[in-house]
Amino acid sequence: MSDCLDAREISARLTTRFVGHPLELYAEIDSTNRRAVDLARAAAPEGTLVLAEAQTAGRGRLGRRWHSPAGSSLLMSLLLRPPLRPTQVQRAVMACSLGLVEGIAACTGLEAGIKWPNDVVIAGKKVAGLLAELDIAGQQLTYVVIGMGLNVNLDVSALPDVLAPATSLAAEAGHSIARLDLLLALLEHIEQRYLALLDGQPLVDVWRAHLATLGQPVRVGTPEQVLEGVAQDVNEDGALLVRTPDGELHTILTADVTLRGHRTVPATE
Repeated sequence: MSDCLDAREISARLTTRFVGHPLELYAEIDSTNRRAVDLARAAAPEGTLVLAEAQTAGRGRLGRRWHSPAGSSLLMSLLLRPPLRPTQVQRAVMACSLGLVEGIAACTGLEAGIKWPNDVVIAGKKVAGLLAELDIAGQQLTYVVIGMGLNVNLDVSALPDVLAPATSLAAEAGHSIARLDLLLALLEHIEQRYLALLDGQPLVDVWRAHLATLGQPVRVGTPEQVLEGVAQDVNEDGALLVRTPDGELHTILTADVTLRGHRTVPATE
């Protein structure tokens, strides 16, 4: 299914205060994150959203290629300017991942979880991913661009084998999903969570409750080392706490996490 999005219709129906205002929509672009970063550097306002039906150079975390046929997904990048320190950037990502999970539930009834740090999963299969790019001035963020890609009406069987296991909302629901209705729900829930963050409300407790990674045996790959242990908890800034067999508790800021004994290469890799 390929239902084209229309910028005027999105703007007319969007009820958010600032998320999605202004909006740029492209039939095709190299990368929504690249465009949003350019806009951020040009002093675009918080809430600016870049949407695309297709990307020619979309990427996921760790430089992985983002696979998404035109019109099958929601591909977007949101510009935020939170008053956070660089080490707290995951708090803004929390707001967006929670918005995705809650927007999916509101629009489709599907229950999604979060695979640390930035994937959204349904029944262990990746349905969405997030990618944050930021700029720093001194000890403060000047902006963070959060790219989000969500498999909506994607035909998962057409994906290359290396991209499994992946899923889409349509595959899980058993029917196609109206992308405009879904987009509006996502943006509204993202804004609600982000406004709570700006109001000083900690998001980590509700984010933790949605994490599918906690309590699981994991293999954590960082640039420095590979750790195996149990994902025990997360701290207030979203770092993963992994207990290794020697009893030591390791704080992992960002890494590639695999549930031990399971192949979990996500859809966007």
